[in-house]
Amino acid sequence: MIFSSIFFMFVFLPVTLLLYFLVPGKVKNLVLLLCSLVFYAWGEPVYIFLMMFSILFNYISGIELERHRQKQEEGKLRLCFWTTVAANLAILGFFKYYGFFILNLNKILPFDIPYKELALPIGISFYTFQTLSYIIDVYRGKVEVQKNLIYFGTYVTMFPQLIAGPIVRYADVEKQLRSRNINIAKFGDGVLWFLRGLGKKVLLANNIGMVFDTILAMGAGERSVLTAWVGCLAYTMQIYYDFSGYSDMAIGLGKMFGFEFMKNFEYPYISKSITEFWRRWHISLGTWFREYVYIPLGGNRVTVPKHIRNILVVWMLTGFWHGAAWNFMFWGLYYGLLLLVEKYFLHALLEKAPAVFSHIYTMLLVMVGWVFFFAPSMGQAFTYLGNMVGIGGNGLVDGAGIYYLTTNLVLFLIMALCATPKVYELFRHFTLADNSVFRLVGTILVYLVIFAASTAYLVNVTYNPFLYFRF
Repeated sequence: MIFSSIFFMFVFLPVTLLLYFLVPGKVKNLVLLLCSLVFYAWGEPVYIFLMMFSILFNYISGIELERHRQKQEEGKLRLCFWTTVAANLAILGFFKYYGFFILNLNKILPFDIPYKELALPIGISFYTFQTLSYIIDVYRGKVEVQKNLIYFGTYVTMFPQLIAGPIVRYADVEKQLRSRNINIAKFGDGVLWFLRGLGKKVLLANNIGMVFDTILAMGAGERSVLTAWVGCLAYTMQIYYDFSGYSDMAIGLGKMFGFEFMKNFEYPYISKSITEFWRRWHISLGTWFREYVYIPLGGNRVTVPKHIRNILVVWMLTGFWHGAAWNFMFWGLYYGLLLLVEKYFLHALLEKAPAVFSHIYTMLLVMVGWVFFFAPSMGQAFTYLGNMVGIGGNGLVDGAGIYYLTTNLVLFLIMALCATPKVYELFRHFTLADNSVFRLVGTILVYLVIFAASTAYLVNVTYNPFLYFRF
């Protein structure tokens, strides 16, 4: 079940909200927990037991960590901590990387190890990182151990952020799990966040995604340079509006239930360097790796060789977190190397360069990076990149490239504009006018149009992918 579906919007969400607001405050977390389990079981009826095991295991581990701390049993405290971390990573590794490991091992060994492809549990990368944040912070003494199993289960399973984040650190919602304020203003703000994300996902990402899928499905020899670049641009827009739209919907749903989640995107496509881009893209993931991997390794307060090591380790893990494939690891190392080049060689130049130049430089590198992200394999990634520079393709310009560019030019322009804060600032300028009636009516009309258009699309069109669904 995904947020941008008719069943979720018109059945699951209304029923969940009704139950949530009918029960007294002390029972709200239980209702949210049960509804979240139903939400997860809807798509993963078998793996619901894996999630329940994860909840119970990490709940008990947290209590054990606190017990050893109080008794000042440092050896047992460390053993319990590392055992818990290893167990969480082992579960994630088994389901996500088992097939990849055996497949590559079979290429080396003189015999084949039989294996069966496992379905990846939905959201396992996200909820594993959340439970790890809890365990690490309890071990560090940064948060109090959660002794209420219902509260802890609610934190892990909360359906607004369960499938695709934002990755919520326990420290950020610790107090909210115990007590949170819900009022009409906050609920209304949540509805607007949800509708804004719905529009980004359904009206923008889905439409441009069909263009990308068509171009990617073409044979390498059929794509001209223009067609390859149009396809890459289409994916660049699709993944931003798809993922940021879903994140906006998650933030909105959180607000409806009284929670505040961190923003996951801050207009990344206006960046003037790769460093800035990664401060604006998938912020919750970057924050997690910085807090729990980069800083413990020493961050940037170390020697140059160690700093280079830290960056490469973090970005190799970032790439591998996204998927069990060499192209994801290459994608991560690609960004790690770019960040190092900017840090040690290009920083001063990028600061002095004209903004237009810096922006073009950044977007070109980002688009090249997306090729490794969307390609099914490394070989296909390099083949596609070859098409983008005129190698092995269908010339410089062809009819297909002209057609896909011209028929989607307005959509590309709208998406480019909406990827900047200017459109939102303009909208706020008009909706925050002195005339409160005009403001209210204008806001309602805009969001009603977004909702109606998105609903009409979902009713009439079956194409409704979600790119981060299996991460």
